[in-house]
Amino acid sequence: MKNFLKKHPFIVLVIGLALLILFQKFAVMPLVTDVIKSDAFLVDSKDQGSQLPISTEMTTIAFTHCNNYIKSELDSDLAVTFTDKPVKAWSLGNYQFLINGDIHIADQSGKMTTQRYVCRITYNNGDNQEGVLDFDNWTLVGLSGIEGI
Repeated sequence: MKNFLKKHPFIVLVIGLALLILFQKFAVMPLVTDVIKSDAFLVDSKDQGSQLPISTEMTTIAFTHCNNYIKSELDSDLAVTFTDKPVKAWSLGNYQFLINGDIHIADQSGKMTTQRYVCRITYNNGDNQEGVLDFDNWTLVGLSGIEGI
């Protein structure tokens, strides 16, 4: 047997790869398919996600909360203005939103810069819309694009 491995390593490699492919095809992939077909990752929510940018009341509120958070985190010596609407906003489903917006920042010397940011925010109360205006009912998942935060 040792002689065969030394004389024919390429054949052993090909047989090993074939066994690995067969194991993946007949053992791993059926298991993955069963998990995908199950309801294990199903979230039952009235908020459906969209691949296209949308503008709804919830995206507008999410945009406002992102802007308020950014304003609270920046230095007080910076003059900050936000656009009236986000550049784009997406509903990811289950009350998760991705907001793309612009912020205009003027430093002490009066130099104005515009930065584009991305904010991912989630409304925690799901279908219960009563506390939607309260920032405590939201979770800011991530923010990028603005230096200093």
